[in-house]
Amino acid sequence: MKRRTLLKAAAAGLISANLPSLSLAMSSADRSANTNGEEHYDYILTAEPAKARIAAGGDSDILGFNGQFPAPVIRAKQGKPLRVMFINKLDEPTTVHWHGIRIANNMDGVPHLTQPPIPAGGRFLYEFTCPDAGTFWYHPHMNSVEQLGKGLVGALIVEEETPQDYHDVVLGLKDWRLKKDGSYLQLSIPREAFRDGTLGTVATINGLQKPTIDVPAGERLRLRFLNMDSTRVFNLSMRNETAHIIAIDGSPIAVPVPLDVHPTGAGMRLDVGFISPTEIGKEIAIFDMKGRFGVEICRLKTVAPSTKTSKKVGIPALPINPIPAPQLDAAESLSFVFEWAGALSPSDASGEVDHNFWLINRRAWSDHSHQNLPEPLAALTLGKSYIFELHNATPHHHPIHLHGLIFTVLESDKKDVTPFHTDTILLEKNERAKIAFVADNPGKWMFHCHVIEHMKTGLMGYITIA
Repeated sequence: MKRRTLLKAAAAGLISANLPSLSLAMSSADRSANTNGEEHYDYILTAEPAKARIAAGGDSDILGFNGQFPAPVIRAKQGKPLRVMFINKLDEPTTVHWHGIRIANNMDGVPHLTQPPIPAGGRFLYEFTCPDAGTFWYHPHMNSVEQLGKGLVGALIVEEETPQDYHDVVLGLKDWRLKKDGSYLQLSIPREAFRDGTLGTVATINGLQKPTIDVPAGERLRLRFLNMDSTRVFNLSMRNETAHIIAIDGSPIAVPVPLDVHPTGAGMRLDVGFISPTEIGKEIAIFDMKGRFGVEICRLKTVAPSTKTSKKVGIPALPINPIPAPQLDAAESLSFVFEWAGALSPSDASGEVDHNFWLINRRAWSDHSHQNLPEPLAALTLGKSYIFELHNATPHHHPIHLHGLIFTVLESDKKDVTPFHTDTILLEKNERAKIAFVADNPGKWMFHCHVIEHMKTGLMGYITIA
């Protein structure tokens, strides 16, 4: 079997704040089967233990895709098949979920719901076509607190059919629960899990703390922010810079709007268009706004461009993805209430506390795993339009993510909404919102909060489409 693997970024220059794509995708000649019938893949991806320097005082034992962090950036083309051979080199089962992709159900990477877990030493061929261009990501859906918390997260960039006049800058946001020496603190604390979630202690962009990222001067940049953290909401801002939002969670918006402060919850993404200054050595800070004050998370620094280009003017819109429009006047409405179960912590058969903090429509996922499936939250009819009425009846935010579909946010009682497409909606405390979509993708689809501890303590379910 002929393969081409992604190189491990052993050199410090590769594991940099610029996060090179490492996208050693095979050539078109390699993609086709040869006369000997050998099989080829666009990528070979592993999950395996590794070490990385995240905290200043020492290396950390991580779980890394291809044994590294940051993980390889996988690049695909809109409308073209992508073949990824995944090999599990962990000592436990895992899967890969392709977050935000409208994918065939058996490729969605949810153990027991869409595929059997991939055992230690096992492999699985993920083969699918991405119908939408944009900024997406990939991660496991097993033992998620540990596997995501220790580094199994990576960016998936789907390039438009028509090349766009932007210079890509991938910015992967992730906190780590580390001591100064690089050893781990407790990844999940129950009293925090029933609040906003257990926050990290070391904030990183592409694996580095407050990096300075080189960008070409005078170039139109596409800043691809990916919140791959398990918990934190980043209130992204460039303050007074003339930056514009061009896509939300992988879906372009029709007319770019100025970036002020944009809350981006766990699992969510934001594409920002920005023309860098022509002056060499100019630095632009990027902030996570906390109240009136911001915490700087990284800087852009202009360097001489590799090639001379024409002067850039304006931030053009990206091509709109082919999302089917729901028929709102004929749509069926369904209600989903996200609630707090209180401090009750029942014990399991062995006497261990079985934390169960969160409910969807007054019930939690039975055992916080995918092993024993409860009844679906809703059974939808293929091809029919639906409106989901969402109510966050808790004092905490919840980024609610739906697998396999892209929905339209219609309205909210907490903010003015210009309808937009997304796969995740960040519900504020006590917020009510409406989303709509066409149920055009058959299968069983997860519907859950992407604060990983909330998901693991009850705030997940699934819908069926048939």
